[in-house]
Amino acid sequence: MDTENPYVLTKATVEEPPKSFFGKLKFLGPGFILSASIVGSGELIMTTQLGAKAGFVTLWVVLVSCLVKVAVQLEFGKHAINTGETSLAAFNKLPGLKLGRANWSVWLWLSLMVFKFFQVGGIVGGVAIILHMAFPALSIPLWAGISVVVVALLVFRGKYGLIEKLSIVMIGLFTVLTLISLMMLQKTDFALTWEAVSSGLQFKLPSSAVVVAIAAFGLTGVGGDEIMMYNYWLLEKGYASKTGPRDGSEAWVRRAKAWIRIMYMDALLAMVAYTIVTVAFYLLGAAILHGQGLVPESSEIIETLSRMYTDTLGMGAKNVFLVGAFVVLFSTLLSALAGWTRLFADAYTQVSKATFTDVKTRSRLIALLSWAIPFLWLILFLWFNSPAFMVIIGGVATSVILLLVVFAAFHFRFRRLEEDLRPSRFYDMTLFLSAAAIVAVGIYGIVKLF
Repeated sequence: MDTENPYVLTKATVEEPPKSFFGKLKFLGPGFILSASIVGSGELIMTTQLGAKAGFVTLWVVLVSCLVKVAVQLEFGKHAINTGETSLAAFNKLPGLKLGRANWSVWLWLSLMVFKFFQVGGIVGGVAIILHMAFPALSIPLWAGISVVVVALLVFRGKYGLIEKLSIVMIGLFTVLTLISLMMLQKTDFALTWEAVSSGLQFKLPSSAVVVAIAAFGLTGVGGDEIMMYNYWLLEKGYASKTGPRDGSEAWVRRAKAWIRIMYMDALLAMVAYTIVTVAFYLLGAAILHGQGLVPESSEIIETLSRMYTDTLGMGAKNVFLVGAFVVLFSTLLSALAGWTRLFADAYTQVSKATFTDVKTRSRLIALLSWAIPFLWLILFLWFNSPAFMVIIGGVATSVILLLVVFAAFHFRFRRLEEDLRPSRFYDMTLFLSAAAIVAVGIYGIVKLF
C-alpha cells in the first residue's frame, strides 16, 4: 500500500481528526495557499484598478465577490474529502457529451485557461517592473526572464513549501502596511466619508466600468480556477487520506464529517482574511487614485499603485511598498504555478491513458509543466507588454470558469453526495444564494456591456 500518495485512499492512512481548537489549527492551510494567488492579481492589481476607474460605486461588486463564492468552494472541498477525486477527475464524471476520453467540461476548461495565461503573464510583468525599478541596470524583459526561471526552479525542485511560508509572512506584513495606510488616509485630503462608502452599497454599475467589474468579480475572492485548485491542496494536506476510503461504516462518516468541519474552518478564516485585505485595497484605489484621475495601467502600473502608500505615509513608504508588492506578486506566481502544474497534469491524464494518481507519472508531468507554463507566461508578457490589460483578460475568463464551477458544485451536492453527508437546509440555502448571486452578476454585466 502506498501511504505517501495523498491521491490514493487506503486504510493505512486513516487518522482521527483533532478535537481541540489548536489541534485543528495545524491542519489549516489550503485556503491560505489560495490567498497567496488571489492577492497578487485580484487584490493588488484588479481591485485597485476597479476602484481607480469607478470610484466607490462598485464596492458592492468586491464584497459580493469575496463573500458568495466560498459556498461553492466548500462544495468542491467536501467532494474531495468524500471521494478523494481531483477536480478534473470529478469534471470527467459530469453529465453530458464526451469528446474522446474527456467530458465536455474538461475541454471547456482547457479552452478558457488559454486566456488565463494572459493574466499570469501580466503578473510576470508586474514582478519585472518592480525589479527594474529597484535595479534599473537590467531591463524589464530581462527581469521577466529571470523571474520565470527562478519560479520554475522553485516549483521544479520542490522548494515551494518554504517559499510559501515566507511569502505568507510577508503578505501578512504587507497587509498590515495596507491597513495602516487606510487608517492614515483619514488624515489626508482623501479621507473617507460614510456618504462615499455607502454609495458603493447601492448595487449600481457604471457602463464605463463593466469590463473591469466583471474581471474583478472573477479575480477577487476565490476565482473559478482557485476553487478547482482547492481540491488538490486539500488532498495533499491529507484531508481525504486521513478520512480514508468509504467503507460504509459509522466510523468513516464520523471522520468525514469532522474533517469537513475543519475544512469549513480553513475556508471561512481565509475568506475573512482576504475580504478585509480586498476592501482595504479597493478603498485606497477609490479614494486616492480615482480622486486624482490615476488608473494603474501599462508599464506605469506599479508607480501608480505606489501612490496609495506615498500619498498617505510619505515618500519613505515607496521602498516598503515595492518590497511588499514584489513578495505579493512573486508569491502569486509560485502558488499559481504550483496549482497549474497539478491542474494541467490532471487534465492531460483525463484526455489520455496516463494516470494522475501514479506518483511517477504525476511527478514527471509536474516537472515538465513547471518549465513550460512560466515560459508561456513570459512570451505573452513580452508580446503584449500591458500587465493591467492582461489581468483583465484573465479575469473575464475566470468569471466564465466560475459558472462552470457552479454547475459542477450543484452536481456534486445533488447527484453524488450520499445521504449520510447531506448538509443542513441552511447550507443548501447558502449554496443556492451564492450560485444565484454569481449568475446574476454575470448576466447583469453582459446586459450592461451590450
